[in-house]
Amino acid sequence: MKNETYLDFCFIREEKGSFSTEIDLLLKEMFCSNQLHWYLDEKSEQGLEIVVAEVKGMSDWSSEEQLLSYLEDRGSSSFWTYLQGYQFSIYPYMKGCQSGGTHSFT
Repeated sequence: MKNETYLDFCFIREEKGSFSTEIDLLLKEMFCSNQLHWYLDEKSEQGLEIVVAEVKGMSDWSSEEQLLSYLEDRGSSSFWTYLQGYQFSIYPYMKGCQSGGTHSFT
């Protein structure tokens, strides 16, 4: 069953250039079989390149623990070297209306 998935990663390395391109390739290798999409924000500061990846979409993971296990199996050495922080949110599929807002019918 597909679950809403939101992943944030922060990658950092010494400034060499084209870091977001390398991160994009790493994410493609790791998430090619999932319905996930990402946005990369890159900046340079004090001789370092920083890429924040916002990944979202639908996945088969039902918990953060399942996702961590997947990352441990699939993450390349470059992925783990560059990774400096992360935040995960996985919302299990629920039947019916999932909105917490109010609905008005006329």
